Formats: sequence, structure tokens, C-alpha cells
Amino acid sequence: MITCPHCGKEFDEKKLPKGKWYFSNYWVVVFLLCLGPFALPLVWFNPRYKPMTKWIITIIVIVITVWGTIKSIELFKAVNEQLKSLDNLSLGY
Repeated sequence: MITCPHCGKEFDEKKLPKGKWYFSNYWVVVFLLCLGPFALPLVWFNPRYKPMTKWIITIIVIVITVWGTIKSIELFKAVNEQLKSLDNLSLGY
């Protein structure tokens, strides 16, 4: 049994209201992996996370997003150069 610190009423643990499904750690991780920075509001509105946890998650997501963007641009440039060199070879230049 859980006792309310304000009124002293006892509550059965099975009857306590559950939190929103999207605030569970499982779904927060799934949304962060799938949506990246677009899932950060889910972190910031989560009542179970402390402010320091929210900041750490935000910084990690932003760093990973910037790194992934830079690597994607580098990959695009490399593929573009390869395609140009293949095109030049096929045209006989």
C-alpha cells in the first residue's frame, strides 16, 4: 500500500494511474532512434526526467545529428565524384 503524504489516504499500487505510454523509456528511445531531434519534445515534456537528464539527452542527440549530417554530406560528395568519373570514362574523356 502507498500512503498519500498530504492526506494520509492509502492507495492500492495496482489502482494507481499509469503514465502516458509515450513517456515510457522504451518509447522515448524508439522515437529518438527513429526521429532524432524531432523526438526531443517527448523528452522535455516527460515528467519523470530531471532537467539535467533532459539537457544531456538533448546535447547527445544534437551532436549525433550534426555528425550524421556532416558524414552524409561527405558521402554525397564522394558518390557524386565517383559518378562523374564513371561518366567521364563512359564518354571516353
